[in-house]
Amino acid sequence: MRALAAANPEPRPELDYADPFTLLVAVVLSAQTTDLAVNKVTRTLFAEAPGAAAMAALGAEGVARHIRSIGLWQAKAKNVAALSGILVERYAGRVPEDREALEALPGVGRKTANVVLNVAFGQDTMAVDTHIFRLGNRTGLAPGDTPRAVEDGLVKRCPPELLRDAHHWLILHGRYVCKARRPECWHCVARDFCNYPDKVAGPTAG
Repeated sequence: MRALAAANPEPRPELDYADPFTLLVAVVLSAQTTDLAVNKVTRTLFAEAPGAAAMAALGAEGVARHIRSIGLWQAKAKNVAALSGILVERYAGRVPEDREALEALPGVGRKTANVVLNVAFGQDTMAVDTHIFRLGNRTGLAPGDTPRAVEDGLVKRCPPELLRDAHHWLILHGRYVCKARRPECWHCVARDFCNYPDKVAGPTAG
């Protein structure tokens, strides 16, 4: 973790957002979809509906007009419209800083809640996506059979002062270096501390 931190002292999310609400919507839309694809659709979506009231007014069909190019767009459109309505009705349009309240919203699971609590509200949470789940097991940093087991292991092992940014470092490392099919170990800054037994020596010719 210290090696990753030294290589990227100020990690930033790759999703575009302006406030807790747009962050929440972007993270909900990002399930099984790349951040790049989400950023393309939220550009027009957030221009038309920058807040919960406007998003709720769009409704599922209005949201769907903007997001048809991403995976699971039908369900996501319904969830975004529904959660926006709940935010308006129960929280005056604001995103709650409470895990239980967040996870009660349509389309919001533990990972999404962790991202919002961490990025929007500065809480020391560990959002475990497919990249972090893979890294926890592959490197030996926090092996576990479930995302929650990996999350708990990472929270326990990560130096407290690094915990807030830890999931950013791990997500970015999983996307660009410790890739699913073939980890690029030859330019990994944490190679010397990794327990993965089948380290890749370098890129193959051709």
